[in-house]
Amino acid sequence: MFEWIILAVLAAVILYQLYATLGRRVGRQPEDAPAAVPANAPALDVKAPELAVDALSGLAALRARQADFDVGHFLAGARQAYEMIVKAFAAGERDTLKPLLAPDVMANFETAIAAREAEGRTEKAEFMVPPRTDLDSITVEGDVAKAVVRILAEVRTRSTSAAGEAVDDRRTADLWTFERDLKSRNPNWTLVRVDVAEA
Repeated sequence: MFEWIILAVLAAVILYQLYATLGRRVGRQPEDAPAAVPANAPALDVKAPELAVDALSGLAALRARQADFDVGHFLAGARQAYEMIVKAFAAGERDTLKPLLAPDVMANFETAIAAREAEGRTEKAEFMVPPRTDLDSITVEGDVAKAVVRILAEVRTRSTSAAGEAVDDRRTADLWTFERDLKSRNPNWTLVRVDVAEA
């Protein structure tokens, strides 16, 4: 009987080690691609273990100021803003971009749009799959909240110029920083920074 107990303990240890080694998924998996969020879908809260440590501490600070802040709802809005901004930038729609961007970000976008127009080139962007958004970090400094969102996307850009039409398919990984004045009645967040995410 004692030998059976020893064997059972060893088997349990081996199974645990196998799970610890093989049971974890590293990086993004194909099935991780988010489904499209219906307009009337209820907000889904993201469980704390899925957030980075700095996002957790920042989330508590933000909820102390805005108790109804919901991570799932925020990320759905960030994804919609990302799609709208990328498409508007490609189409050169300045009026769409201006209320969504901080002035310095808008100035950079404006420079790129003007350069493209000077070349006589037009673009149209579309998404091959819905972009994935993950909350990377949240900070609250004074009355200003900042949320960094990691965005993975597959974008197809159709470019038309005097030389003809070209199609560019690419995968992107970016960190977009959104900012909001917690004293403002305006619930919308503004894009204040765009960075390329590290691989």
